[in-house]
Amino acid sequence: MSVWYRWCGLGVMLVMLAGCGGNGTESEEAQDKPETVAQPYPSDTSEPEPAVDPFDEAVEIEFSVTLGGDRRLLVEGESNLPDNSRLQVVVQREASGIRWQERTTLTEGRFQAGPFGSGSGLPDGGYVITVNLSEATVQPEGVRARIGERGEHLSGSLVSTSRHGLGQVASASRRFMIGDEPRRTHDSVEVRGFE
Repeated sequence: MSVWYRWCGLGVMLVMLAGCGGNGTESEEAQDKPETVAQPYPSDTSEPEPAVDPFDEAVEIEFSVTLGGDRRLLVEGESNLPDNSRLQVVVQREASGIRWQERTTLTEGRFQAGPFGSGSGLPDGGYVITVNLSEATVQPEGVRARIGERGEHLSGSLVSTSRHGLGQVASASRRFMIGDEPRRTHDSVEVRGFE
C-alpha cells in the first residue's frame, strides 16, 4: 500500500506543476489579449465643459397687449434674457384683484401668453400686466449657467431680490385700460375752486 501512496503523491504533484507553470511559451490567444490597466473615472478624462459667458446686460422686457374680439387679452413681448428662460405672465384686474396667469418660455428673444380672461371676456377697467422671470432654481441648466445659480448675473432696473430668498429675479409691469372707465383714486386729495 505504501507504493500506491507514492504513486498518488507523485500524480498530485504532476497535476500541481502542470497547473502552475507551463512550458514557458504563451499561447497565441494570451498574446492577443490586451493587458488590463486601471482606467481613470470618466469624470477624470472628460473634457471640461465650454465656459458660458455670464449674462452681463441690463435686463430688458418689453411687451404689448392686444384685446381680441372675444374681449380677452393676448400678451406678446420680447426680452434680451437667454433663450429658454421661463417666464410667468400675470394679468390682474385692479377693481377686484382677480388674477389670471400663464407660464411661457422665451424663444428667439420673443414670448407670447394668453388669451387671458373669462369666457365672456374682460369687463371695462384697469388691469396690471406683469411679466416675471422665475427664480434661477426653476430655470433650465443653460439659462442658470448664464444668469447664475441665484440670478447673481442679472442687473438693471427690472431686477430685484426674490420674495422667497432664492436670489435675484426680474419683473416688468404695465397698466392697461379696457374701455373708457376712468381710473378712480383712493388718495386723499384737496379740491380747490377757481375764480
